[in-house]
Amino acid sequence: MAYDEKLAARITGLLKGRRGVITKKMFGGLCILLNGNMALGVVDDMLMVRVGPDNYKACLRAPHVRTMDFTGKPLRGMIYVAREGIKTPAALKKWVEAGIGFARSLPPK
Repeated sequence: MAYDEKLAARITGLLKGRRGVITKKMFGGLCILLNGNMALGVVDDMLMVRVGPDNYKACLRAPHVRTMDFTGKPLRGMIYVAREGIKTPAALKKWVEAGIGFARSLPPK
């Protein structure tokens, strides 16, 4: 399974220079980790964001967002944002910061 490399480049550009950020090819896509905790990813042409259980329901109400169901069942605290929801730099930055913010709240691995 391929992933959108242009989207990946946009995300890594936003995260350039941040400490503790690494990218790994996983699950047929690209995962972005902060201090060893998954924060974001690119699966096909969608942005995967780890928003955590407290923000999960609110995020699902946003346009172009749906549950992450990579395994066939929804993973609470994880969402997909479709291409339409991340077209602008500001929209992408908002979701990237949400994923990084949640990962930052977790203890380093």
